[in-house]
Amino acid sequence: MRPTSRPELDACGIGFVADAAGRPSRSIVAAALGGLACVKHRGALAADARSADGSGLLVPIPAAIFGEGHGVANLFVRGNDPRIAIEAAAATEGIELVDWRVPPTDDGHVGDQARTSRPGMLQVIFGSAHPSDNGDEGGRAAERRAYRFRRRIEATTTGVYVVSCSTRTVVYKGLAAADALADFYPDLADERFAGHFAVFHQRFSTNTAPSWERAQPFRMMCHNGEINAIQGNEHRMMARSILGTVEAGLGPEELCRPVLDPHDSDSGKLDSAVELLVRGGRDVRHAMAMLVPEAWENARDLEPELRGFYRYHAALMEPWDGPAGLVFTDGVGVGASLDRNGLRPLRWSVCEDGLVVCCSEAGAVDTRGHGQVQRGRLGPGQMLFVDPVLGITHDAECKERMATAAPYARWTTDGLLELSLGDPVQVPPEPEELQRRQVAHGYTKEELAMVLKPMAADAHEPTFAMGDDSPLPHLAGRPRPVHHYLRQRFAQVTNPPIDSIRERRVMSLRTLLGPRQPILTETAAAARLVTLRSFFLFPSGVLALYDRERFPFATVPLDATFPVAEGAAGLRAGVQRLGDEAEALVSDGADILVLDHADIWPPGRPSRRCWPAGRSTTASSLAACARAPAWWWSATAPGTPMRSLPCWATEPTPSAPDWPCRRWRPRLTPTTAPTPSAPRPRTASSRPSRRGPSRSSPRWASPPSTPTGGPDLRDHRPGGEVVDTCFVGTRSTVGGIGWEALGHDVLACHGDAWPAAVETRVQLESPGYYRVRKGGEYHGKGKEVVDALTDLTLVKTTDEMAAAHLLQRAIKGGSYDLYERYAALVNERPPTELQDLLDLVATGPPVPLDEVEPATAIVTRFSTGAMSHGSLSREAHETLAEAMNLLGARSNCGEEARAPPASTPGAGPPATRTAASSRSPRAASASPPSTWPTPTSCRSRWPRAPSRARAASSRATRCPRRSPCCATPSPGWP
Repeated sequence: MRPTSRPELDACGIGFVADAAGRPSRSIVAAALGGLACVKHRGALAADARSADGSGLLVPIPAAIFGEGHGVANLFVRGNDPRIAIEAAAATEGIELVDWRVPPTDDGHVGDQARTSRPGMLQVIFGSAHPSDNGDEGGRAAERRAYRFRRRIEATTTGVYVVSCSTRTVVYKGLAAADALADFYPDLADERFAGHFAVFHQRFSTNTAPSWERAQPFRMMCHNGEINAIQGNEHRMMARSILGTVEAGLGPEELCRPVLDPHDSDSGKLDSAVELLVRGGRDVRHAMAMLVPEAWENARDLEPELRGFYRYHAALMEPWDGPAGLVFTDGVGVGASLDRNGLRPLRWSVCEDGLVVCCSEAGAVDTRGHGQVQRGRLGPGQMLFVDPVLGITHDAECKERMATAAPYARWTTDGLLELSLGDPVQVPPEPEELQRRQVAHGYTKEELAMVLKPMAADAHEPTFAMGDDSPLPHLAGRPRPVHHYLRQRFAQVTNPPIDSIRERRVMSLRTLLGPRQPILTETAAAARLVTLRSFFLFPSGVLALYDRERFPFATVPLDATFPVAEGAAGLRAGVQRLGDEAEALVSDGADILVLDHADIWPPGRPSRRCWPAGRSTTASSLAACARAPAWWWSATAPGTPMRSLPCWATEPTPSAPDWPCRRWRPRLTPTTAPTPSAPRPRTASSRPSRRGPSRSSPRWASPPSTPTGGPDLRDHRPGGEVVDTCFVGTRSTVGGIGWEALGHDVLACHGDAWPAAVETRVQLESPGYYRVRKGGEYHGKGKEVVDALTDLTLVKTTDEMAAAHLLQRAIKGGSYDLYERYAALVNERPPTELQDLLDLVATGPPVPLDEVEPATAIVTRFSTGAMSHGSLSREAHETLAEAMNLLGARSNCGEEARAPPASTPGAGPPATRTAASSRSPRAASASPPSTWPTPTSCRSRWPRAPSRARAASSRATRCPRRSPCCATPSPGWP
């Protein structure tokens, strides 16, 4: 049933059309179909010109087609007939099955690829009424039965995907083009198909093959963007042992698990979380604000009640942060919202006659003939909702209603206990002891000088190049800290980096510790936690947790070391022992676990934390535990390179305890340690932590509770057994070293710190991780390589960027003998990257060159991928377009609007004309036409037309988007 297990992320076109008074009409559905057709460009078509990325419509169940008072379960079936199992599931829930219906479809309106993967379709019409149902509560009870009905169908059938199952709404979706959805589903073209709202979605299938199941809308919402925190959100949801479903009327816990389908896209998982919260009793606006909150932590003008609302729900649910534009419905009302970063557009129009339109693009739905129109757009974290009873409620009114639904502010004021970060000024130990401990934990002289010292002196993380030409850790010539083995996985969809102003607004270091309550509960007990201003914590702050008078939690330390006598195998045994001890302590009532490896001394015990954390000091990490299973958070102190902070802990399960990979602040050497009177350490230790995490994740910013729970990592070099134990749920593309090798590294560091001859003086080494050093790590752009380039061009330089240009000049100069010397240095280098471990093996005799397609023909099939102008500048886009045109290949304009001469096939200058996406069947010819028309002005596309005084010279001026389309044609144009 599932087309792929690969995680899928979306950047799509979304919107809704609604009547403010809740009056159903055919015109609402027709307007939504028209809006869907107008965002068709947000997706792509296959080569057959009809198989699309996916489109869909979510509408109220039309009684004229399905009968008055009936619910509908819409199914995609990829297996045996599921009717017997569905009848049994309905009988268990006391639901009366009214009819079976196969929705009419016209396969002539989808392409060959869509037909090949098309599932069978089946609709189950069931009675929604129940003797005990009455009023609004009766409607909610009917929806809870429908939810349980869906869960039972999924649990008792195979090859069945439940598109929707509700007494209020039905979803029609598939791989039809956006303007052909109603042709494929004749139901949607039926004049009897009416409703008071309609939600539409055009999917952009990012780096994945489209599928019928992943088309949107889902059961309660649709999404434009991506959930960058999805790994952490999914793991945290899996770690919740108690959801509170019994108390919420949803039935036994096992019926609702797993809450999130691991095969779903990020949007589908968010929809499942919304559905659980709404069926558990929360209003849909409440659920959306709980899951995707605005940036409330640093907002100074926030009402106390609303701040209390967000503080309370942060204790129950971590944010699902975007970028995300969301359209959602509970079947009665419909709304839209943006995440805290606001990087996805949502524009709304309210017409005089009550028509309300919200869409990711202005003008998608025609509002002419509906009277005066009020227009606006949602800002970061804002919400709009259309309720048939209350009418249109904007952000402030929506939030006011949510904030006053319960005394959240009083609950948080009474329950949350502030924990000081502790005293940042510590007297360092004796220099010799300090250096031994630094060596034992993997610190180097260059890291202290190049990373930690600038952080302490300037209160900022030093900036390095994004590239790294040193060997991968498992290929390096010396033991590396564990965080070197981990690389961050960046977002697939291109968004602009977070600027410093937005970062201060949306970024937060707030951290909560303590046992959590079930997410479906809403009592004062959920706010009884320890709150920290930052996830960095000094040792004195850790010690404060043991004060039971101030913090009524059972805080228990765990010894995180293992004896040297156990050898390399002791590391794996120590990890297992620590996990077993943690589970036992939590079962006995422990609330907070403190991992402590202060007992690291010559006789015997290297820090066990050398593997999960790479380095640390006394009382290095905190773990807050829920009752069962253990729920662990981690808090660190400052002083660690921020690029390794995304390596946060995954959520553990009782069978696979997982440990955080964070480092603690080392005590600086006496020459750099601050004096007790200096107030600088707190600033120096806190500010880097604010800049680092958001710069490490440049395309989104959120509280640390978002990524905590699932490391957003890739390119791991630890072996699968290590990843499965310490980074549960993290993808390891390529295997690597295992416990034995890591154990040897730990012992090697410990042996360097306390050698056999105790009187031996210990010194930090300079291994050359960051810069080339004689006798240090190999660098791909080391002195020998640069010198070879210098000989080729007879120009002395050591600058890496200049060296790249020198190589180009060398190739043009025809110095082949010197080039061979340069190539030998590169090709015969020590293993540095994975490709250095591969050998080319001939599969047969060589092919004669005259039988090989010429390079000029091969490159015509090349294409540059779409990149938004938020990621690449206009100059970069035009350079790529020019290069592709010179090759006869294709380029893609990206997500945002471009000047007509550059985006219209057959128009504009050859230098910058963009052909078409290689995914589009309407790709322009690779060869430029012989003549080029003069570009026309695009001023009609901009919201403000030029004045009459400027009309005559409009071609000589740039349009508001600084596009060249309105400029005077250059002399180079034909």
